[in-house]
Amino acid sequence: MSDISYREISLNGLWKNNPAIVQLLGLCPLLAVTGSVINALGMGLATMLVLTISNTCVSMIRSFASDAIRLPAFVMIIAAAVTCIELLMQAFAYELFQILGIFLPLITTNCVILGRADAFACKNKVLPAMYDGFIMGVGFAVILMLLGAVREVIGTGAIFANMDLLFGEGAKAWKIVLVDDYTAVLVAILPPGAFIFTGMIIALKNIIDDGIKKREAAKSEGTTRTSRRVRVTGNIS
Repeated sequence: MSDISYREISLNGLWKNNPAIVQLLGLCPLLAVTGSVINALGMGLATMLVLTISNTCVSMIRSFASDAIRLPAFVMIIAAAVTCIELLMQAFAYELFQILGIFLPLITTNCVILGRADAFACKNKVLPAMYDGFIMGVGFAVILMLLGAVREVIGTGAIFANMDLLFGEGAKAWKIVLVDDYTAVLVAILPPGAFIFTGMIIALKNIIDDGIKKREAAKSEGTTRTSRRVRVTGNIS
C-alpha cells in the first residue's frame, strides 16, 4: 500500500468522503429507489458488489493497461460486473430486480464506481483497492438505507415492508407498523421527498462536522495556553 492506511480508507468511505453525501455522486439511484428500505438495500448491495469487483479487477490490470485503453477497460470491467449482479438478482430476487428496473444497468455509468477505479484502484495494490471499493460501497449503501428508512416511516407509518423480496417468505414478519391507521404522507415517498430528506441528511452531517471542528479547535487552543512557558526576569533571592 502506498501512503494511505486502512483506517483512513474507512473514514473516507463512511464519513469524510462518503460518495452520497460528500461527493454527491450516484444521486440518480439515491433519489429514485429509496422509497423503502428493501429497495434501498437491494440497490446498495448491488452497488457495493460492483464497486468491490471493479476495484479489484482494475488494480489487477493496472501495471499493463496503457493510458490509451485504460478508461475503456474500466468501463468494460464495470459493465461485466453489473451484468453478473443483474443475472444473480434475476435468479434469486426476481421481483426486486423488476422493481429496481433500469437503475440496475445504470450502475455501469455511476460516477462513484468509475471515479474510484480511476482515482484509487489503478494506483494501489489489490487488497487496498478491494477494501476501498467495499468501504465506499458500504458508505453509499448506508446512506441509501437511511434515506429509505426515513421516507418509508414518514410516508407509510411502517418500516421493513416487503423484506421477503430479498430474504424469503420468513421475512414477511419483519414488517413493523409504527402507527396504526396512519395517514400516508405521499410527498415522502415521491421524488420531491427524496430531495428534501437527502438535503436534511447532508445538513445534519455538516452540523456534526462543524461541531467536531469547534471542539477540536477549542481543545487545541486550551492545550496551547497551558503549554506556554512563564519567563522570569530579574534575580530571585
